[in-house]
Amino acid sequence: MASQSFYDAWAPRAIAVLRIVTSFLFLQHATAKLFHVPHVAAFDALQPMTFYWYVGVFELVFGGLLLIGLFSRFTAFLLSGQMAVAYFMAHAPRGNVLSPILNQGESAVMFCFIFLALAAVGPGAWSIDGARGRAGMPALS
Repeated sequence: MASQSFYDAWAPRAIAVLRIVTSFLFLQHATAKLFHVPHVAAFDALQPMTFYWYVGVFELVFGGLLLIGLFSRFTAFLLSGQMAVAYFMAHAPRGNVLSPILNQGESAVMFCFIFLALAAVGPGAWSIDGARGRAGMPALS
């Protein structure tokens, strides 16, 4: 059985890996919408200055901020909200609101709750917020 000091030392690193990998996967949604990389056929006809184009810009900006760990808690909170809205706009109307596997909303739900957890616990190790000695929230005053 590992000692508490082992967990204390590795927990911030595990949180950072979760933040980095989740942000990287999330950014692929933005780049698919805006730059068609990776190619997703559903975004072929996406026009600039439309709702989904703005969603892609939002995902690119805030996904990038979370990836590098800048304003992490605030950013993660915004992205959590965006994924909740995405679930109820795009997936819940397909039916089976409480069974995302049936309305293809699993990734939206997972992103929502991972981002919510990151908003609560912070960016972990290896973040700009950590290097600046900040917990990831901008000053409110």
